Amino acid sequence: MKSLLAVACLLFLSVLPASAQGGSGGNNRRTPTRPRTSVPDLTPNTTVFLTGKVVVDDGSSLTDPVSIQTLCKGQKRTEAHTDSHGSFSFQLGDRFASNNEVQLDADTRSTPLNDRGSGRDLRDCELQASLAGFTSDVIQLGDKIGGYESVDLGRIVLHRIGNVEGYTISATTAQAPGSARKALEKGRELQTQSKWEEAQKLFEKAVAIFPKFALAWFELGRTQLRNNDPAGARRSFEQALLADSKYVNPYLGLSELAMREQKWQELVTISDKTLALDPVDFPHVWLWNSLGNYYLQNLAASEKSARRGLQADSEHRVPRLEYLLGMVLLKKPDYQEAAEHLRRFLTLTTQPADVAEAKKQLEEVARLAAEHLASNEKK
Repeated sequence: MKSLLAVACLLFLSVLPASAQGGSGGNNRRTPTRPRTSVPDLTPNTTVFLTGKVVVDDGSSLTDPVSIQTLCKGQKRTEAHTDSHGSFSFQLGDRFASNNEVQLDADTRSTPLNDRGSGRDLRDCELQASLAGFTSDVIQLGDKIGGYESVDLGRIVLHRIGNVEGYTISATTAQAPGSARKALEKGRELQTQSKWEEAQKLFEKAVAIFPKFALAWFELGRTQLRNNDPAGARRSFEQALLADSKYVNPYLGLSELAMREQKWQELVTISDKTLALDPVDFPHVWLWNSLGNYYLQNLAASEKSARRGLQADSEHRVPRLEYLLGMVLLKKPDYQEAAEHLRRFLTLTTQPADVAEAKKQLEEVARLAAEHLASNEKK
């Protein structure tokens, strides 16, 4: 039990947003669909080069890359990320990848990029931006790309979610002088090249120039973690929060440290703060909160968090929420519902070790339920 819940959750997903990734959450705002106009046939063998720019409706500067996603007949996948200015460009269509190339993304399961034989008609696809704490305008690709090889989609506007107080972009970035922002951008470029020690020096330079640079403190902490300096990373994440208390990413960093060190009370405290700022976009934080409470024997709180996480996880990106809720219900005990969630977990997970463990727990649920029934019959 301990090895699956603690170790597997640690390996589930590094929550620290990488400079090559956007926020892990985000919602969409659907615009009214206009009547379909007649467009030339756009088969899966067509290649289209798409460009555009993501902006925030209140004029705030984007400090993290934003995921650009397509949604085709219910299947969502990330196609690109914005640069430091919010711009994006990518190629969409049959020649976008080799025949066997596969995209791996935290937002979706593995899906082949090549559309040959998939039957995907780009006219039926939508495009949106994805960033935690925001909804996105949605572009109907069929209205834009018919008959063209290169299309500028214009601006995609992000809108702040009303009940979300925390954000994955920091207001302090706009206040930073140009020299500090330049050091940050160079450091992020080095991160993409896995030059972590050189990147750390540039982030240190950025916070020395502007000590209230929350994003630079966060990137410094993330880099220190990669350089095996958890104590330094903790200090940097704490400095980021001192600079901007509503910046969510440092809370995620501190949560990851608490998970690594199995400091369950600290994990509960930090994840509580994270979820108070954004209860919508981080279902894996609900998992962590539930896990911390589970080990602290706060089973009612653990059950509540697991259920809240499942509500937030509409795309089933965090299947271990099902497993953990099943284990909480086993202790309650509620054998019938525990078995339901364990079986649901088995339909979602693909990891052999997780499958074996869940089946083992299902056998234990069946044994305990039978003993409970036999005991009641004797009475």
